[in-house]
Amino acid sequence: MAASASTPHTTDFPAEGRCSYYVEKKKRFCRMVVAAGKRFCGEHAGAAEEENARKRILCPLDPKHTVYEDQLAKHLKKCNSREKPKPDFFIQDINAGLKDETEIPEQLVPISSLSEEQLENLIKKLRRASEGLNSTLKDQIMSHPALHDALNDPKNGDSATKHLKQQASILGNIEKLKLLGPRRCFVEFGAGKGKLSHWVDIALKDAEKVHFILVEKVTTRFKVDGKHRKKNSVFERLQIDIQHLCLNKIPLLSKEKLPVVGIGKHLCGVATGVIGDIMWAKNISGL
Repeated sequence: MAASASTPHTTDFPAEGRCSYYVEKKKRFCRMVVAAGKRFCGEHAGAAEEENARKRILCPLDPKHTVYEDQLAKHLKKCNSREKPKPDFFIQDINAGLKDETEIPEQLVPISSLSEEQLENLIKKLRRASEGLNSTLKDQIMSHPALHDALNDPKNGDSATKHLKQQASILGNIEKLKLLGPRRCFVEFGAGKGKLSHWVDIALKDAEKVHFILVEKVTTRFKVDGKHRKKNSVFERLQIDIQHLCLNKIPLLSKEKLPVVGIGKHLCGVATGVIGDIMWAKNISGL
């Protein structure tokens, strides 16, 4: 494991009712709640002397967490990563691209293997295909007053500051595009903890009829969705890979008929392209 209960650390103590396991990588104690009379949470129970007799193993459904070996069968029935019934908005590989094998090139070769003549011909084809397109991209680093206090919090570390600046810039760009407003649904792709939607909601304050759909393919801890349960905004989280997501079949979207704004912070280049296809091909307004 990456850390140890006995690793030397600062004089800080774990919070009351929290795990006593010190996570060396994060330079702090684990924040999971412990059972009555226990010092460690279930994940780090192996660090306690009284628990050493029982072996913990990686969960075969999700190696990010562990489980007691003698309770594996019981755990697999309730694990959050287990196979679940597919919702209506799940359509296998709807956004996966080509399906007809006859459309797929017979052989894919790396560009490095092309001859000089082949490479020149390829460059000419790309130039012809992109002729007339505005392909010059400019950095649009902006900010938003909704994150002013958070950005100036002296407790922020380098990582927190970096993410806050990115979120502020995204909000600033959304506002510049006149997409930040009431009576619409924001779909956050690759939502993670949902912090981008959180800040969009903060920026909109008490705007009417605002909905958020957070799309994430894996189970996520420490989600911020719960902070908004008592507010006017509606937050809904969908655990699904965007490869199989059909926006038109999401009940909230088909019922409310609101304009949709797609947002995201944790997407790779390929995923960003897929999101563009989803939004435009399905005639969903706003990206």
